[in-house]
Amino acid sequence: MSLIASLATGVQTGIHTISPTLASTDNPIADFSDTPWWLSLVKALLVFVFLMVNTLLVIWFERRVIGRMQQRPGPNRAGPFGLLQTLADGMKLALKEDVTPKNADKVVFLLAPIIAGAMAFVSFSIIPMGPMVTMFGHRTPLQLTDTSVAVLLVLAVAGVGVYGIIMAGWSSGSTYPLLGGLRSTAQVISYEIAMGLSLVSVFMYSGSMSTSQIVASQKSLWFAVSLIPSFLVYVVTMVGETNRLPFDLAEGEGELTGGFHTEYSSLKFAMFFLGEYVNMFTVSALATTMFLGGWQAPPGIAAINDGMFNQGWWGLLWFVIKLWGFMFFFVWLRGSLPRVRYDQFMRFGWKFLIPATLLWVVAVSFIRGAQLAFFGANTARASIIMVLIFAAILLPVAWVWEGRHEAAKVPVEQPEEIDPYAGGYPIPPLPGQRLVEPSLQGARSLADSAGSAGSADTAGAHPELTDQEDTRG
Repeated sequence: MSLIASLATGVQTGIHTISPTLASTDNPIADFSDTPWWLSLVKALLVFVFLMVNTLLVIWFERRVIGRMQQRPGPNRAGPFGLLQTLADGMKLALKEDVTPKNADKVVFLLAPIIAGAMAFVSFSIIPMGPMVTMFGHRTPLQLTDTSVAVLLVLAVAGVGVYGIIMAGWSSGSTYPLLGGLRSTAQVISYEIAMGLSLVSVFMYSGSMSTSQIVASQKSLWFAVSLIPSFLVYVVTMVGETNRLPFDLAEGEGELTGGFHTEYSSLKFAMFFLGEYVNMFTVSALATTMFLGGWQAPPGIAAINDGMFNQGWWGLLWFVIKLWGFMFFFVWLRGSLPRVRYDQFMRFGWKFLIPATLLWVVAVSFIRGAQLAFFGANTARASIIMVLIFAAILLPVAWVWEGRHEAAKVPVEQPEEIDPYAGGYPIPPLPGQRLVEPSLQGARSLADSAGSAGSADTAGAHPELTDQEDTRG
């Protein structure tokens, strides 16, 4: 995480060097001067309740939506439309026996779910959920806190949350949790790098790492439009970061029987389960803040009656709508895509996603430099010129690389007919191949192999093939 923090800090310093006017926008614009300490505690409690209620709802929502996708009803017994099913499942989970393995490190085994669950809530403290509102006679922003490096707090907390995963896998004293912890840690750390790099371009365009300042800089145009490559990279990395399908490789039931939390039960398992869903809300809220204008209304609605829908508690409504749009995206992926292979997923992250994001950061640097120095304030003209320059450089390189890649492919010719016993072992045909009558030599080799596995008394004495066996091989 220190690498990402150093890179982002260096980018911010470079922006201030290029344009001194942006240095004054570094401080948060959220005004907490009229927010007493007890009101901060009230807002913290409201954020906690908001996340807990939304977690209960999203579990029910996920089961109902996937049920519709798979033509089955989903939960529909406990409460109206099955709304109380998640609450019933939580109570059942809390009443289950809390089992600790005999070989587990009991202290670390207990700390792991606490770290994983607590860190998921901390990141939400810097998310602006609305503009200035009046609460209990005080003017305060719908945000718990904000700093000039608020986004780095989210990345740092995500890095600390990895400790909960690796501690759970190691302390269980079992093979499968250890493998699941190592796999999940490598996956999360790998995709945190690409996630941090995708946010660098946002820092360049907004001139700040403050979340309230980033939201204010998207008043005219959302960064999801002007920085669409960064937005797409972030969407991919946030799915990998949360271990959700099709990237839930740390919990592969067929390979790891559940992953790093295999040995957990009762409330300890519930903490991991809660942390996963709260983390989904955290990365979705960060995506809303960084790329979709945060709590601001959509452009058409924001222009109505001098922006009346961008004031007061209306911002909370737009924020929640955008947040649940990402949650539906998570559910849609789970109901549509199969789990990818682990080596393909890691190769995609290290060999494609990170290099491509680095190139995009370089391109954004040139675009911002062109806007601030070479081409004036004409953003469209500067962007088009720089995109054409990079296309003229990258397209020939991609064409040469693709040509070499195709030339390196050596086609493997497959015979149309095969003898299944040619090598002494029965081999099934590939699609499009035909079987021929097995040869006598292959059948004898198979019989010899079977005979050599017998007892010492019969070693070397192979029965003669009958006429029927000789014909059939």
